[in-house]
Amino acid sequence: MTTTLFRRALPAAALLAVAGPALAHTTLEAQQASIASTYKAVLRVGHGCEGAPTLKLRVRIPEGVVNVKPMPKPGWDLETVKGSYGKAYDYHGSALSEGVREIVWTGKLPDEHYDEFVFRAYLTDSLKPDTMLYIPVVQECEGGKADRWIEIPAEGKSVDGYEHPAPGLKLLPAKATH
Repeated sequence: MTTTLFRRALPAAALLAVAGPALAHTTLEAQQASIASTYKAVLRVGHGCEGAPTLKLRVRIPEGVVNVKPMPKPGWDLETVKGSYGKAYDYHGSALSEGVREIVWTGKLPDEHYDEFVFRAYLTDSLKPDTMLYIPVVQECEGGKADRWIEIPAEGKSVDGYEHPAPGLKLLPAKATH
């Protein structure tokens, strides 16, 4: 019986070993969304920095993403950094020229635990469909360690080969309205 269980577990272990590097990054749960719509970003943090607990997560909001509202997390402090946009954006008939440019959650997430950090935002129609939008994230950990998930591939390149790629969102065309 032990041999049978081991044989069944072996393919699963092999799958996890292959999937391990892909799970090591900070990623988005939903990796595509339509422009000119509201998007719920769920950032998944699967580990600390080289075994150290995560103490802070900083999320930089890209240009063209407006009306950002982060979700508070029990046990974590939440801060937003506001600033001017590169231009004014139309948001349901109102011109928005400033808003949240960075979200900062501060707390403690042990390396052996997983968690999610959530915010909602509007993806303006100034963003180009059929392109990738990257959301840079810096994960600060105990002992001054940090993982900077900020690498943005050059146009036409994929995240393959990047050690610390920024979480990416595939932008889809705006949905038709009635």
